[in-house]
Amino acid sequence: MIITMKRDADPKKVRGLLDGLETHGVKVFEIIGTTYSVYGLTGDTTGIDDEAIRAHKCVKKVVRIAEKYKLVGRLLHPEDSVIKVGDIPIGGDSKVQVIAGPCSIENESMLLRIAEQVKEAGATLLRGGAYKPRTSPYAFQGLGTEGIRALVKAREVTGMPVVSELMNTDKIDEFEENVDLIQIGARNMQNFGLLKDLGKRTTKPIMLKRGFSNTIEEWIMCAEYIVHSGNPNVIFCERGIRTFETQTRNTLDPSVVQIIKQKTHLPIVIDPSHAAGTYKLVEPSSLAAIATKTDGLMIEAHDDPENALSDGPQCIKPERLRSIIAKGKKIAEAVGREM
Repeated sequence: MIITMKRDADPKKVRGLLDGLETHGVKVFEIIGTTYSVYGLTGDTTGIDDEAIRAHKCVKKVVRIAEKYKLVGRLLHPEDSVIKVGDIPIGGDSKVQVIAGPCSIENESMLLRIAEQVKEAGATLLRGGAYKPRTSPYAFQGLGTEGIRALVKAREVTGMPVVSELMNTDKIDEFEENVDLIQIGARNMQNFGLLKDLGKRTTKPIMLKRGFSNTIEEWIMCAEYIVHSGNPNVIFCERGIRTFETQTRNTLDPSVVQIIKQKTHLPIVIDPSHAAGTYKLVEPSSLAAIATKTDGLMIEAHDDPENALSDGPQCIKPERLRSIIAKGKKIAEAVGREM
């Protein structure tokens, strides 16, 4: 439900109305505009009488929202959200940002070396996995806290904000202290307890990856969990979904960028590496995503992919990253964006 107050509404009467509404167990979210003040109600509003609200002299209009996702949807928040990761803006009319780095942090010296290389190629944020969810329990699981410390060191050296995947609630404090953009992987997209805790315990930006077999609406609802719990700083990340096709690791649908932008005000980035599964397809997938006006790319890069401890076949070398960014700038310009 959305309530628009009159331009000359008495603040005391507005406050009294809102306080009364909160006794019904709903949450009230305020958006102050230049002309009108708008308030969104979330929760069970079935027991609230629209006409009784309209009867208040301070109320201009009452609208019930049909969509399940009220806080991330466009009706309550029509303008694009721009999420700051460190000093880097993502979303709206900001530049198309490039997040790049190795799938797994193998050691500090390796991360520092690749961080310098991807920065020189044009990346603006550094990714690196410290805790790795792997299909096999025998595969490399990451360095844990040692990997997080390596990310902190790389940020000090390069100045780039750092991105890493959080798997469990017991590491939220560690990520809050050390990581600039907290990634929630495809396997945890519907880990609702984790999503709620992220909303309550941190205001750090959250990058929410789409699950392997989830619909766009399910994905959006997971973002709603985080925002409803108190953290408005969510960025969607499309990484392809599982289909019958076997020529790629996952199936990437570039149209998802515009669908997310039409339905929500939150930014979206594309991960072509996990969709492609092979370095040969990362460049064309990246350029296609830029053409759809994605707000960013997240690309796995490694200077020795043949010997990488995880996802080597889909890692590109830094020189290929430079090529993608150079070509991407021309495409971005053609669709009215900068890169």
